[in-house]
Amino acid sequence: MLVYIRESDKDKIMCNVDEKDIAEHLRIRLKKEQEEKEHKKKEKAEAHLYTIIKVARDEDLKEQIGKNIYFDLVDHEKVRSFRIQKQLPFTSFKEEVTKEYGIPVQFQRFWLWAKRQNHTYRPNRPLGPHEEAQSVGQLREVSNKAHNAELKLFLEVDTGLDLRPIHPTEKSKEDILLFFKFYNPEKEELCFVGRLFVKALGKPSEILTKLNEMAGFAQNEEIELYEEIKFEPNVMCEHIDKKLTFRASQLEDGDIICFQKSPVSNGETQVRYPNIPSFLEYVHNRQVVHFRSLEKPKDDDFCLELSKLHTYDDVVERVARQLSLDDPSKIRLTSHNCYSQQPKPQPIRYRGVEHLLDMLVHYNQTSDILYYEVLDIPLPELQCLKTLKVAFHHATKDEVVIHSIRLPKNCTISDVITDLKTKVELSNPDAELRLLEVFYHKIYKIFPPHEKIENINDQYWTLRAEEIPEEEKNLGAQDRLIHVYHFMKDPNQNQQIQNFGDPFLLVIREGETSAEVLEHIQRKLRVPDEEFSKDYP
Repeated sequence: MLVYIRESDKDKIMCNVDEKDIAEHLRIRLKKEQEEKEHKKKEKAEAHLYTIIKVARDEDLKEQIGKNIYFDLVDHEKVRSFRIQKQLPFTSFKEEVTKEYGIPVQFQRFWLWAKRQNHTYRPNRPLGPHEEAQSVGQLREVSNKAHNAELKLFLEVDTGLDLRPIHPTEKSKEDILLFFKFYNPEKEELCFVGRLFVKALGKPSEILTKLNEMAGFAQNEEIELYEEIKFEPNVMCEHIDKKLTFRASQLEDGDIICFQKSPVSNGETQVRYPNIPSFLEYVHNRQVVHFRSLEKPKDDDFCLELSKLHTYDDVVERVARQLSLDDPSKIRLTSHNCYSQQPKPQPIRYRGVEHLLDMLVHYNQTSDILYYEVLDIPLPELQCLKTLKVAFHHATKDEVVIHSIRLPKNCTISDVITDLKTKVELSNPDAELRLLEVFYHKIYKIFPPHEKIENINDQYWTLRAEEIPEEEKNLGAQDRLIHVYHFMKDPNQNQQIQNFGDPFLLVIREGETSAEVLEHIQRKLRVPDEEFSKDYP
């Protein structure tokens, strides 16, 4: 910013600024910002002296499952964190938990989490007395070597009939801690309803009454049980035989059982996902896609919730339904470039991909944007044709009209010109046309009539059609057809030459002088004398 000041005010304005010269609200703000900066600096310098302990509770599972997450039990990024000095005994941390949640130390039991080979993350085992006697730093190193910056724990708190905390019962090797989720097919809702200790040699049939109570059902309600095993790369959720023991079903600490009412086969109520495996499959693959018109690639037009497993036909059918279009084959889709944030240059071919996921993946990234356009003919027919955009320059009028030429791919430039003649206004019925390739205001090619159109790419340059002037026909042996370009010198770029405007072809006859050529150019451009003389003194 450039500021002018009077010389008489120079000493007053250009003086040193004292703290009293700064407004009080700014001093308060600056002081607060400085304190925050110092605090962050201190935290960073002392980070090696502390351990972050993340504590998940039943309340976190109830809050997250069915809303933020569906698989596993908790998102540890959204649970309470404690910053504890490494040298402090673990018992000191338990006292911090008491201050936070009001749960006395003797009623707290903490479980370590473990990442399994199938990429799930479950409570693995409770901490023993000898481990709780260690320092926070020692426990972190022992329990979580792979991710030793943090210590993740599950806080188990049991309550009595009066809902007050009670001392946790001693866990034997025969006791298995299971977590339970309930699924409602009518509402398509999944929620966490609690956890139970079961005996390894016990059977699911023995806890059905308790599960019905958790779900708010009558004691004798028929329910089906499934084990949520994994969800990456594919969902695995298997039916549990209620007559087999938990050990026979290979259930262990931290496993998840999902249950629901036994489906009724009378067909009265139609649901999209009648059982838990089908619902989890839907959740795992669902994808909200933002559709944009290819003509307005910056603006979302509408959103659809689809499945990553939807086929090409499924996707275009849903888009056609959204647009109230009878023929889905007239929808053409284009994928999104995650790096340029633009549509990809080439649209998706008809049934050119198998699934929606293939449309959304760009190298190692997955987008949620697709571009669409509505065609005037079905895409399979269009793909058998070559569409060229040709700019027709009228012989005597200062106008340029863009024409879309659509012909079979094995056609030639001669066929393009024949088709174009039916669409443009010619100076006379017998006028001949030619097709040029123009790039950055220069003529790069005059297409021969026999050239096939299949490999012509008009995406990066312009195809220009024009009448062939009579003066260019029947050239003499020494006559020449030259290119004429408009140019200017950019003073900001070291007099670098830049082209602009429309280039054209000009005949130079044998014996013509430079002055005559200039007059010829002036006539070609139809520029008045006074204007032409400015550029050519």
